[in-house]
Amino acid sequence: MRSKFLALVGVLLLVAACESTPSDTGTTSGASGATTEQGAGGVGSGQLGAPRPGSAEDFQQNVGDRVFFATDKSDLSAEARATLQKQAVWLRRYSTVTVTIEGHCDERGTREYNLALGERRANAVREYLRNLGVDAARMKTISYGKERPVALGSNEDAWRQNRRAVTAVSGGPSVAGR
Repeated sequence: MRSKFLALVGVLLLVAACESTPSDTGTTSGASGATTEQGAGGVGSGQLGAPRPGSAEDFQQNVGDRVFFATDKSDLSAEARATLQKQAVWLRRYSTVTVTIEGHCDERGTREYNLALGERRANAVREYLRNLGVDAARMKTISYGKERPVALGSNEDAWRQNRRAVTAVSGGPSVAGR
């Protein structure tokens, strides 16, 4: 119970930190449009305004933080597996980063059904990443069911965007000298 509470607090902090970013467009890239500037002596890519390597913004912009699912399904499509393969490479590179994998559903179905489906979706992503060499201890899962839609509306476009799993970066790389 305590670990779920801590995971929820971590997710809330991540959401609060990203509050000023543009809304999701429903792409698998997860690009948020957020940028960070590097201070003197900071770790950066050498480009002004580029996200710091190993940061949540780097993950969202350069890898993609979400995958999508078919109606009432938790199996991974070829496109989802391709995104998760990129996530696994990034996560193995930044081995101190931890993530919370969020399972989401569209508005249809009961709350209980969607919480269970969201859990299956998050677990499918976690298991796939684990099979690609990401340490299971670095990954937590949570299901939000239909409680946190990114697209409002009762139509196929909104439902398609809401049937997703989001890999939220909750711990960053350690930087020498800090």
